[in-house]
Amino acid sequence: MGMAKETRLSELAPGIAARVTGVEGDKDLRRRVLDMGLVPGTEVRVQRRAPLGDPVSVVFRGYELSLRLPEAQSVRVALCGGGCGGCGGCGGCR
Repeated sequence: MGMAKETRLSELAPGIAARVTGVEGDKDLRRRVLDMGLVPGTEVRVQRRAPLGDPVSVVFRGYELSLRLPEAQSVRVALCGGGCGGCGGCGGCR
């Protein structure tokens, strides 16, 4: 099993997947992001981002969601260290 590298959702390039490890920020921002379903353990993949990086479109649990940049910056994610590029089934994210 590989080691997971942690970063922010806002830093992922389109096509990269990872697993949510936590949500930071003030109480209202955390609540909004968690209520959208981005809770620790959720696998998420960046679908695309606007030319200036805001918003960021992500796919998880079978649907697509657009996040404002501050929301995407508040989500910590772990990249797979197993060489699959992120949550590709190698088990390194788990």
